[in-house]
Amino acid sequence: MNWKKLAFGTDADANVGLPILRVFIGAALLTHGWGKMFGGLGGFIDGVAQMGFPAPTVLGFLAAFAESFGAILLAVGLLTRPAAFLIVATMAGAALKVHGGQSFGEQEMAWLYLVPALFFLLKGAGQWSLDALLSKKLG
Repeated sequence: MNWKKLAFGTDADANVGLPILRVFIGAALLTHGWGKMFGGLGGFIDGVAQMGFPAPTVLGFLAAFAESFGAILLAVGLLTRPAAFLIVATMAGAALKVHGGQSFGEQEMAWLYLVPALFFLLKGAGQWSLDALLSKKLG
């Protein structure tokens, strides 16, 4: 391997990193969303209402959906941009409203999901994804 490739990499090298990041972020976020979606949606929606969000039933459902099904879609790279949009919106609400008056350390987890989701919203899933496979098949 030559030193330039080692130091600077190539676009082909970057393709390996995208699914690793997608799968990790999706799987980690799923641990937060699955219980909300399938074990405590009513209680989660009540909490959303108590925090003063408008339309708490809709926003609570969308947040739980983003953290569960959106996380799965992100991990597999299917409908990545719409899934990432829902995750970004959910995590922006978490960082800015739920934890808005708190220290960065208490906001940090929301930002650590928001920023990679924003990356995938802007970049897409990459070449090793179901989005890329479907795009090739659909022409």
